[in-house]
Amino acid sequence: MRMSQRYISREEILSSVNSIEIIEEYPEDKYLPSYLLYARIGAKIFHILITVDVSEDNIRIVTAYEPDFKEWNATLKQRRRS
Repeated sequence: MRMSQRYISREEILSSVNSIEIIEEYPEDKYLPSYLLYARIGAKIFHILITVDVSEDNIRIVTAYEPDFKEWNATLKQRRRS
């Protein structure tokens, strides 16, 4: 639901598959291992948070958002340090 509020469509996420890079890993996340992905379609850059359910053989999209330059470096692939 939030993805539509953030103007990131399911189609955009699926179209970005060839550009996806894992930028952060959370193997010990609360319920399932999760990963933060960097994705790009043309000039549009966004992050996708996914969980990986190996036993059920699927990936779940938790959220997607356009990263904020205040929180991320110029490449939008590394968090800024405080």
